[in-house]
Amino acid sequence: MLKRNPRQARRQSGGQFAIVASRYNARYVDALLRAARRELAAASAAAIEVVRVPGAFEIPAVAAALAGSPPGRFAAIICLGVIFQGETTHARHIGDAVSHALVELQIRHQLPVIHGVYLFDNQAQARVRCLDLRHNRGIEVARTAVEMARVMSRLKLGRGV
Repeated sequence: MLKRNPRQARRQSGGQFAIVASRYNARYVDALLRAARRELAAASAAAIEVVRVPGAFEIPAVAAALAGSPPGRFAAIICLGVIFQGETTHARHIGDAVSHALVELQIRHQLPVIHGVYLFDNQAQARVRCLDLRHNRGIEVARTAVEMARVMSRLKLGRGV
């Protein structure tokens, strides 16, 4: 079920965020990236570092390099990509590999790695979820990054969630 991005009070972040975004299917990924950057800026992110990669399959390698940078450098890493399902299973294999790699990074580094790599059946699905601000998943992943950064910060300070 497609959910709208609800209006919500902006939570202040102050943290530094990285975004790893694919250049492949740029029309859609660029829209996700713009929305995520706007949302992070509205949450008062201290800095946003964007790294572009050729395609979705390359996202985990760069996310791993960023996650392995000095501890505490980033509050969260957002990963953005769009994959279209074709006539073969290739797209599904790429999507599965990226998903598994991102969860491994998140666990290994105890750092929020937000999964914004989407597998769509067609361009109509992508238009709604990437180009329409009411449903743009870039907003959703940025909000998740801010919330997870807050949760992880509280845990590290021993304050619970």
